[in-house]
Amino acid sequence: MTFNDIFKSSFLEKAVEFSILDVALAMILSFAIGLLIFFVYKKTFAGVMYSASFGVSIMAMTMITTLIILAVTSNVILSLGMVGALSIVRFRTAIKEPLDIAFLFWSISAGIVIGAGLIPLGIIGSVFIGIILLVFVNKKSSDTPYIVVLHLEDDKAENDCMQMIKSKTKKSLIKSKTVSKNGIELTVEVRLLDMSAKLLNELFTINGVKDACLVSYNGEYTA
Repeated sequence: MTFNDIFKSSFLEKAVEFSILDVALAMILSFAIGLLIFFVYKKTFAGVMYSASFGVSIMAMTMITTLIILAVTSNVILSLGMVGALSIVRFRTAIKEPLDIAFLFWSISAGIVIGAGLIPLGIIGSVFIGIILLVFVNKKSSDTPYIVVLHLEDDKAENDCMQMIKSKTKKSLIKSKTVSKNGIELTVEVRLLDMSAKLLNELFTINGVKDACLVSYNGEYTA
């Protein structure tokens, strides 16, 4: 055994096989794409409470996935061990917004593509997905459904209110009706003609209307 054999290490030999330039380029690209995903997430967020930590996690996940794929593609044995290790990982954090799942898959997919060396596919695909999300998620519908909740005294007030609702809306549908000694509670789904609350003011002019409110499906109180 020579002096060189004593300090010879297979671990160090494998470390030399990596190109520092390739690793740095892959990590920089994954960071740029993760930053793009973070930007799109901020612009398209429509939930109740914005979580900056989730956005940063998306960006970090892109880079981490790229690092894992770089390691996996360099060694077949390592790839098999990595699959076994990741198969036992369980994430129990609740996803509150359905669209957040799309951002998670987007960040993971971008990291995999960049780590595999398919740089044009990762860049073009991420830009295309970002544009699609910015266009369709931020698109406001002019036919938002609303719920009209009416508290009425008698059947005559109910008939008068329904006639006015049908004449002042695009579409109306009775969702529920409760009759008690205190009167009638009526819940009607409507599509407004001009997206204003004028319908509510006109309903208050009908005799027998105790109370009325107009609520959108996202919980926003209109009047």
